[in-house]
Formats: sequence, C-alpha cells, structure tokens
Amino acid sequence: MTRLPHNGTDDEPEEPASGAGTSGLGESTAGESGPETSTQHGIGVPDALQRLWTPHRLTYIQGENKPTGENSDGCPFCHLLGDDRSDEDSLIVARDELVFAVLNLYPYNPGHLMVLPYRHVADYTELTPGETVAVAEFTQRAMRVIRSVSAPHGFNIGLNQGPVAGAGIAAHLHQHVVPRWGGDSNFMPVIGHTRVLPQLLGDTRELLSDAWQRVE
Repeated sequence: MTRLPHNGTDDEPEEPASGAGTSGLGESTAGESGPETSTQHGIGVPDALQRLWTPHRLTYIQGENKPTGENSDGCPFCHLLGDDRSDEDSLIVARDELVFAVLNLYPYNPGHLMVLPYRHVADYTELTPGETVAVAEFTQRAMRVIRSVSAPHGFNIGLNQGPVAGAGIAAHLHQHVVPRWGGDSNFMPVIGHTRVLPQLLGDTRELLSDAWQRVE
C-alpha cells in the first residue's frame, strides 16, 4: 500500500522517564536518581505541552485581503466551490451533502486537511444541527483515512475561532485535522524557518482521496 511520507519517526514516542519533572522557570530536569534528559532555561509555567512551532506561516498570517465579515465575497473556501476548477486542482479530498474536506495549502504536516461546511459561516455556534453532526463525522472519517495511509502517532484537531485565536480565515469556519509523528518538529522549521514536506500536495490529495473511498 502507498504510504503518506512524513518527517517524524515511525517509532511510537516514548513515555517520559519516571521521576522526570520541570522547574518553575521552564527548566526540564530528570529525577534525582536518573540522568538529566534535557535542560531549557527560560521563563514560563510548565504545562507538559509539546510545541509545534510554525514560523514559516508568519508571512501568511500577516497577509492582507483575507475575509473578515459575513459576506462570502473574497472567501477562498467559497471560491474553491464556485470556481470551474476540478476537485483535484482545488485539493478537495472528499465531499458530503453539507461539508467537505480540503488539504491545507500551508500544511503543518503531510496530510494536514480541513473539514468545513459549504455554507459561509464564521462561528461554531451558528452551525445547524445537521452541519454540526456532519463536521464531526467527516472529522472522524478523516482521522481513519489518514491512519490508513500513514499511521500517525497522534493528531491535533481543532477550530480557531476568531483572528485572536489564530484563525487565518476567520470568516469561514474550518476544523483542522493535523497528523503528528514523534520528532516531526525538528531543527528545520524551528531554526531554518523551513517546513520540509516530502510529498507534493497534489500527490497527497490523490492518496487521501483514493483512501477515502475505501475507508468508512
């Protein structure tokens, strides 16, 4: 079976060693009897989160001419649906009656896609009951499809509601589905400001679209 390439390791990430902890200033240390695993000096409150730094997206985030109001004019998602381009050219992976899934043009990881309603709506609370169910079910199916072709170790899934919450296109609600692998945040994006993607988006779209037909 064709697999979705990625930048992480195929091995499951190991659990932290017993006794490992963090200091109040963001310094990660090991327990008294164990070896030191890592040390990071700085100011912050430990929260056990893994950071997925994305400096490569700064240019896009600071971009102009992104839709902010209720009008669908200028909305790139609505343009995808209104254009005469094929789903292949638009990177649309799958469609349903109320929602569709499309690859992110600025992916965090290979296979990063978005699930969203056809209707131009900004806030999650404005979805109809049918749209709410459809988004949830399509998200579940997207996870199963991605697992079938790439076996990720985990996922980041969520909605960014409003520009202050990090939404790049806040006017049209979209749910991110980001596959994650151990070691996928390495020195290239963090130091080199470069995200290495081992597969072209068109090839990723074809792989996921084919798998979507097989996986329920």
